[in-house]
Amino acid sequence: MAALLLGCGSAAAAPGAGPALSVDVSAGRHAISEDIYGMNYADEALCADVRLPVRRWGGNAASRYNWQNDTSNRGSDWFFENIAESSSDPGTLPDGSAADRFVDQDRRTGARTLMTVPLIGWTPKQRPEAHPYDCGFKVSKYGPQQSTDPWDADCGNGRHADGSDITGNDPSDTSLSIGPAFVTAWIDHLTGRYGTAAQGGVAYYDLDNEPMLWNSTHRDVHPAATTYDEMYNRTVQYAKALKDADPSAQSLGPAAWGWCAYFYSAADNCSSAGADYQAHGGTAFVPWYLQQMHGYEKANGVRILDYLDLHIYPQINGIYSDSPGDADMQAKRLRSTRQLWDPTYVHEGWIGQPVYLIPRMRQWVTDNYPGTRTAISEYNWGALGYLNGALAQADILGIFGREGLDLATLWDPPDANQPGAFAFRIYRNYDGAGHGFGNVGVQATSADQDAVAIYAAQRSADQAITVVVINKTSDTLTSAVNLSGFTPASTAAVYRYSAADLNQIERMPDQAVAGSGFSTAFAGNSITLFVMAPQSLPPDAPPAAPLGLTVQ
Repeated sequence: MAALLLGCGSAAAAPGAGPALSVDVSAGRHAISEDIYGMNYADEALCADVRLPVRRWGGNAASRYNWQNDTSNRGSDWFFENIAESSSDPGTLPDGSAADRFVDQDRRTGARTLMTVPLIGWTPKQRPEAHPYDCGFKVSKYGPQQSTDPWDADCGNGRHADGSDITGNDPSDTSLSIGPAFVTAWIDHLTGRYGTAAQGGVAYYDLDNEPMLWNSTHRDVHPAATTYDEMYNRTVQYAKALKDADPSAQSLGPAAWGWCAYFYSAADNCSSAGADYQAHGGTAFVPWYLQQMHGYEKANGVRILDYLDLHIYPQINGIYSDSPGDADMQAKRLRSTRQLWDPTYVHEGWIGQPVYLIPRMRQWVTDNYPGTRTAISEYNWGALGYLNGALAQADILGIFGREGLDLATLWDPPDANQPGAFAFRIYRNYDGAGHGFGNVGVQATSADQDAVAIYAAQRSADQAITVVVINKTSDTLTSAVNLSGFTPASTAAVYRYSAADLNQIERMPDQAVAGSGFSTAFAGNSITLFVMAPQSLPPDAPPAAPLGLTVQ
C-alpha cells in the first residue's frame, strides 16, 4: 500500500524507515479510568476545555491549611509563614473560603474534587492580617538567619548564618494543635455545602501530602523524622474520621514523595540499615503500610484506604524544568518516561536502578491489600511550554492508560495555550467537540518504543478505535500499522499536533485503511491520533456524543 505523507513542510526530507507498529483490538482489553487525566489546581478555562475529570487541592501548603480561617502555612517553601488564601475572612465572603471556591469551580466544569486533608497535627492559628507576617522563625526571637523574606526582614528561613538548622523553636508561634475532629468538622462543612461524595460532593480525600518530608518542609512544627508507626497511627485516626464523616468518599494515601519514601521512613534516611526499617522486619514502607491497612479492615470491617497514592518526578537533573534543555536533555526526557513501566530501564539519575513504578504499585497491592486502587497524585516531566514537554506528557498519559493506573493529577499544569495542554486535548478533546481517546484499552506495540510510541483504545460510545502515535525523533518516519481483531471502515480521521502549528491540533487528510492496517509517515516530534470507525458504520456517520465515565 502506498504511504500517505502527513508530515509538515513541503521541503521535508524523504521519510526514513520507522519501527513496526501493531494494534490488536481483541487482546489486552481493559477499562481505562478517565481519572488518569487529572491535574492539580488547573484554571477553569483549561478544565472546561479538556473536560478535566478530577482536580486536586494538594501540595505542601495543603498540609497546613486551616479551612476555618482560610490560611495556610507554606513551611520551608516560603519562610514558614502563614499566608491568607483570600483577601478577607471566609466568614465575610459570600462564596466562602478558597477551598470552597475550588470545589465550586469543579462543580461548574464537572470535575471530581480531590481534597487534601491534614494529618500533620498543626494548623495556622490566625489570619496574617490579625498578626502580620506570622512566621515560624522570627529573627527578633531566634536571631540572625541565612536568609529572610524580602518583604519582611523579621521572617527567616530557620537556618543560622552558617546554614545549620535552628532547633527548639515554639510551634505555637504560628500554629495550634489539631486532631481528627478538625478534619471531621471540615468534611461536615463540605457535605453540608455540597452533599456527600455519593450525592455529588467532594469525591476523594488525600491523606496529607508527602509526610516523609514533614521534618524538612514543616520542621517548625514537626522536626522529628516521620516513622512507620506514626504514619500508621495518624492514618488510622484521620482516615477513620474521614470515613465516619462521609462513608461514600474515597481516601488516598500515603502520598509519598518519591523513591526513598516508597521503601523507608524519614527516620531511616533512605537506608535499609535504618533502625525503623529493621524494627519492622526489613519490610519496605509501602508494602508494610498496605499490610496494616489490610489488617485494619479485617479487624474492623471497614476499608479506610481506597487508593495507594504515590508521587513521582523524573529525579534526573534538568528534566523537571520549565526549560526543555539541549538535545541530549530532550532525548533523556522522552526516554525517562520508561521509569513509569519498564523493568529493564535503569534510572539515569541518582536512583540508578529500575523503577517501573506502576507495575510495582500493582504488585504491591496484589501482594498486600488486594482491591486497592492506584494513584499518582503528583508528577511532572517538565517543559510543558515546549513541544518536547508535550511529547513526554502525551506519552505519560498513554502509559497511564495502558498500564491500568486508576487516577493521576499533574502538578503545575500548563496554561491553556501551551503545548502541554494539547497533550491532554489529544486524549480528551482533540476536535474541539468533546471527543477523546477510547475508554477500553487494547493491545498496541511498537518495535522501538523510544523512537515511536503507540497507544490504542476503543470507545464504548461508538465502537471506534482510537490510536495515538508519538514520534519522539526529529525525523519523519514511515511505519506500517498492523491492525487485527477489528474490521475498520475504509478511511480513518487523522489529527496531529506538531511544530507545524503549536497553537492547534490540525485536522489532517483522511488515512486510507485496509483490513490489515495501513502505512503512513509520521512527522518528526509529533503526536498523531487516528480515529477508525467500524466497517458497519458509514464513514459519514455523525460523531458520537462526548464520552461518559469509564466503563465498569
